[in-house]
Amino acid sequence: MAGQLKEVRNRIKSVQSTQQITKAMKMVSAAKLRRAQDAIIQMRPYARKLQEMLSNIVSNMEGGTSLALAEERTVEKVLLIVITSDRGLCGAYNSNVVKLAKQTIEEKYFNQFKKGQITIWNIGKKGYESLSKQGYKTNEAFKDIFLQLSFEKVQEAAQAAMHAFENKMFDAVEIIYSEFKNAASQNFTAEQFLPIPKIQQSGAQKADFIFEPEKEILLKELMPKILNTQLYKAVLDANASEHGARMTAMDKASDNANELLKSLRISYNRARQAAITTELTEIVSGAAALQG
Repeated sequence: MAGQLKEVRNRIKSVQSTQQITKAMKMVSAAKLRRAQDAIIQMRPYARKLQEMLSNIVSNMEGGTSLALAEERTVEKVLLIVITSDRGLCGAYNSNVVKLAKQTIEEKYFNQFKKGQITIWNIGKKGYESLSKQGYKTNEAFKDIFLQLSFEKVQEAAQAAMHAFENKMFDAVEIIYSEFKNAASQNFTAEQFLPIPKIQQSGAQKADFIFEPEKEILLKELMPKILNTQLYKAVLDANASEHGARMTAMDKASDNANELLKSLRISYNRARQAAITTELTEIVSGAAALQG
């Protein structure tokens, strides 16, 4: 009985220690989430408006466009930029991003996958580790961006993807990431990066743009900058989503630890009462035997 009491006491101490860790991780993630959330909320309207403007201009260029980044080709070679986190303990966040990447390949690019023409660039170690183990063709050049997150680091990845598309190494580029909604939920998204998507015009009337300088010169200057911003926005979304998911997961882990502690304390009290009852019974029996 004494051994059972000691075992329950040790389990209670272990759960209490784990709960302290989960509470600390929740507080750290909450602090990081505040900064990440502020960054993406300020960035998102700017990035979306730029992307919308670029798609509008490309869609309304008469006689099509000779710009390489908007060239639509038969899709044979595909690049997926998959954005996950560097660390775990954030619930199903990373597994959901990886699941969406695999689902996108199966639904849209299955023939290219069978021919070995799907390449995955990972931003974040967890996605790289998972997809590499499952036999996908991955590239680790940009997987450590979150170690020192900055616009310059993300810009290198965006420019590498643009150069590869211009050199016809890839015919389509998509970004797989989680769009931040709030601390408890994320929207897992597959977004076309290249070629620049065109807006489907519902009516015959086209927007009348005035270009200064010439539109070709202007677009060649603006396109890379807007695409850099688009990828940076996706990385900031993923960063905020990671911290939100980790904060929520650690909060649930702390609640589960509370429930487990309640159960263990009940078990400990029952075992202690049983031990006391047994000792009293032995004492009374011994006293009765001596009197007899």
